[in-house]
Amino acid sequence: MGSMNRRKFLKWIGLGAAATVVGGGAWAKVASSMNPYYKGPVAKNFDGTIFFNPNGVAPGNFGGLLKWQLFEPKAKWPNEYPSPFANAKPAAKVEDDVSATMIGHATFLIQTGGANFLTDPVFSDRASPFQFAGPKRKQPPGVAINDLPKIDVILLSHNHYDHFDMGSLKQLVERDNPLIVTPLGNDTIILKAIKHARVKTGNWDEIITVGNNVDVHFEPMHHWSARAATDRRMALWSAFVIDAPAGKTYIIGDTGFHDGINYRAAAEKHGRFKLAIIPIGAYNPRWFMQHMHQNPEEAVQGHIECNAETSIAHHWGTFQLTNEPIEEPIERLAQARIDQGLADEDFVVLLPGQEWSAQNGAQKLSG
Repeated sequence: MGSMNRRKFLKWIGLGAAATVVGGGAWAKVASSMNPYYKGPVAKNFDGTIFFNPNGVAPGNFGGLLKWQLFEPKAKWPNEYPSPFANAKPAAKVEDDVSATMIGHATFLIQTGGANFLTDPVFSDRASPFQFAGPKRKQPPGVAINDLPKIDVILLSHNHYDHFDMGSLKQLVERDNPLIVTPLGNDTIILKAIKHARVKTGNWDEIITVGNNVDVHFEPMHHWSARAATDRRMALWSAFVIDAPAGKTYIIGDTGFHDGINYRAAAEKHGRFKLAIIPIGAYNPRWFMQHMHQNPEEAVQGHIECNAETSIAHHWGTFQLTNEPIEEPIERLAQARIDQGLADEDFVVLLPGQEWSAQNGAQKLSG
């Protein structure tokens, strides 16, 4: 690593942005004497101060972060990776179907049962606590924030900056006053910045009714949380299931494979999913990322084990968070589909602005 890159990295550390990449270690021990976000009883995933993955693996430490950043080769991404389907104009409502429009990274518009859901909304240029430093988006959102239909519910999986962007939340709250559904502790972060936001929290296995015959289930994923260097695992992370008349949608914001435990448990609990949205990127180097970010082969195995009719890939191509080339996740996904005897339409790759629906499959939305 050249001297200029070292200076950039040390500046990045000084800004605190590296807190979104690695957790645990000495910093977490220093901070564990108090939790600024959540106070509640000990539970299967909470020890009274920090949240954890039952029978899982804690995130890496600061020494591992340094080793990764200083010594592991990183692929060069293009400055721009535009989608030919950008500037989409989704429908106002979808009643008797399940529709998913890719916006970018982990941000999807899910429409079903007459309700509009937005997952992990990030419309800012950078996935960072600052808009002058940190991972910069390579493709614009597939739907501009002002072209979204009225959002009824925001599903916020965890508080890493590539999933939890306060600027986007503020715009959406001012525009639509949606209900924000998020796991324990994240309400404190939101309400400190957006005092009039409507927020409901839950722990894994809890259910929130959000509309007529539409429920949201909190489900486990193997991950962690942090907004800074001293709040690691102080707020919970969660997958979601939208249970609507047209079918169930399984949404996994970010996860390690964890031997497929959570995928199998979701299938046993919910039966068949009409749709699953599954992360495939940000997985290299494996020695550092394997427990928190699954790779494409594991994502395909997860698709099989969660019993989904169709899965859509996400968490690739928008922000360069790790070391793999920009298109490697979808190339490996394609090979993994072949290896498992799956068709392209079983595990779909959408570009920003493309829509998938249970009735019509993948299609372009008219701009």
